[in-house]
Amino acid sequence: MKLITNIMTDFARFGALMVIILLTFVIAYLFEKIAKIKQGDNTRVLDVRKLAIVGVFSAIAFGLMLFEFPLPFAPSFYEFDFSDIPALIGGFAAGPLAAVMIEFIKVLMNLIFQGTNTAFVGEIANFVVGAAFVLPATIIYRFKKTRKTAFLGCLCGALCITVTGSLLNAYFLLPTFAAMWGSGIDTFIGMGAEINPAINNLLTFCLFAVAPFNLLKGVVDSIVTFLVYKKLSPILKHGFNKPAQNNNKKEA
Repeated sequence: MKLITNIMTDFARFGALMVIILLTFVIAYLFEKIAKIKQGDNTRVLDVRKLAIVGVFSAIAFGLMLFEFPLPFAPSFYEFDFSDIPALIGGFAAGPLAAVMIEFIKVLMNLIFQGTNTAFVGEIANFVVGAAFVLPATIIYRFKKTRKTAFLGCLCGALCITVTGSLLNAYFLLPTFAAMWGSGIDTFIGMGAEINPAINNLLTFCLFAVAPFNLLKGVVDSIVTFLVYKKLSPILKHGFNKPAQNNNKKEA
């Protein structure tokens, strides 16, 4: 009953997020189709091999979600985890739609096995922020699979997760949690000020706590992906990529 009340009270924001989730899948699918047409690939967007990758990496991502820890420059309710790494690796191997599916399934699995104490607000935000990271990175890499485009994709993803995370906190998460718990946004700002005196309003909270948190997450996830994907790439690509032709550009 409380959940329904919260949704109805903030229906516009919840509705906007539902639209964003739907658009995320549509965008991922369209770019995958465009890439296939451009490359003359007539295979399915999701074949058995790619679905297997989605399944395996969704399970790994869910497992990594269970290991969370706070960072010293952000309030303790922001917890860092490495669950976006499997989505990024899976997306590099199987395309942007696979990456988005992994992000969605890991959140769904977390809801099934762990439940929610945020009335689904935190879980929706987790998906949106994660998708903001993996979607641009995997789209860029999908069209030209080189180390350079992988780097550019990760850089773009890190910037997107920083901006998206900040905007989502400022306009949805913090106001919604404040309304749910009846605490007021000033309570969150006060928690941030205890860590960093420069935090004194919503803008500085997002600037000095939320943005660095998400930027660090994007950078760390990108570095780990670069180190791991190179070793996993031959195994993951087997079965759904055409044999590489001889050229002067090295594929990541």
